[in-house]
Amino acid sequence: MELTHLDEHGAARMVDVGAKEVSQRIASAQAVITMKPETLRMITDGTAPKGDVFACARIAGIMAAKKTSELIPMCHPIPIDSVKVDIEPISETQVRLVSMLRCTHKTGIEMEALTAASVAALTIYDMCKAVDRGMRIDDILLLHKDGGKSGTYQYQPKKIEGAL
Repeated sequence: MELTHLDEHGAARMVDVGAKEVSQRIASAQAVITMKPETLRMITDGTAPKGDVFACARIAGIMAAKKTSELIPMCHPIPIDSVKVDIEPISETQVRLVSMLRCTHKTGIEMEALTAASVAALTIYDMCKAVDRGMRIDDILLLHKDGGKSGTYQYQPKKIEGAL
């Protein structure tokens, strides 16, 4: 398999997308943050000392998506059509953040989706670290992408042998 961000001598390069076709591109990604039950209750009750944690995390995710090319060296600046960040508790200790992005461009928007979900989770950590430094961010992954030459990708969780 060829790594597109390396030239024939192994030097880093930004991929030339000039000859690619413009197409509709979509991508979604997730992150999961685990915390103490009392931390999540504080967030959902609206009593966090720094304010509305989920609202701030959504805004941070949107802002991060727009800055991805400034953070990831080989990413192209992309005209993003839409960014949405959904945040929902999935247990008494976990919150799942899902970013959904859309653009019409010559290259994909997967890195922007991953950045949005990651930074939204990091924002939750930042806003709650004074009460729970043991929070953990896991399961950052691309859920879905569509568009472009490589077509559609859909995350398929691996089955663990012997699991129900």
